[in-house]
Amino acid sequence: MRYINMRITYKTHSHVETQLYSDDLEINKAIYIAEDLMKTGRVNRIIFTDNHGSEWNLKELKKYTDGIQTDPHHVKVYFDGNFDLETNIAGLGCVIYYDQNDRSHRIRKNALIEEIGTSNEAEYAALHFAVKELTHLGVHHLPVQFLGDSLTVINQMTDEWACYEEELTTWADRIEADLEKMGIDPQYQVIPRSSNKEADQLATQALKKIEVMSTKEID
Repeated sequence: MRYINMRITYKTHSHVETQLYSDDLEINKAIYIAEDLMKTGRVNRIIFTDNHGSEWNLKELKKYTDGIQTDPHHVKVYFDGNFDLETNIAGLGCVIYYDQNDRSHRIRKNALIEEIGTSNEAEYAALHFAVKELTHLGVHHLPVQFLGDSLTVINQMTDEWACYEEELTTWADRIEADLEKMGIDPQYQVIPRSSNKEADQLATQALKKIEVMSTKEID
């Protein structure tokens, strides 16, 4: 969650009450304005609403921002899926960078999955695998960058391209449902394969039945 808007219950000097609404604001700016408005003595209540429809009062929002440093934030996810046509097996790889408690971290993980029909499905499975890792990590109510080299997956997830294949639609629906449940605002970006080497290597290792699961603090 990066932006939020305010619904302000305002009472005039003659006790006429009305509702005022703000534009989308960055959280810290919204808190600053809300505290300034409360000093006037004319504001009975301020409700903050994020882009997922969740509502917060001022105390709850301040508590949330105080807790951001202890929760994973500034999350960036690289994903890739490699497909073996002969066996219908896919190797999945994801690399997750995030900050927590004023330190930066990296997770590298892969997995092997069977009964995959196409390389595009393998890429979707890799994205879903990465989203599940975010669940385990406890990421919630934040914007998250997802970076991959699959034009199909990125453009379909951003609705730039239509998706007509039932298998891919099923994966996309599953991913969107998980992200919605976690309150994650996904920001997708296509990157060159040369910029996705870590995730690609993990996917290749998975196909070779080399399991990788590591967490490391980084500079």
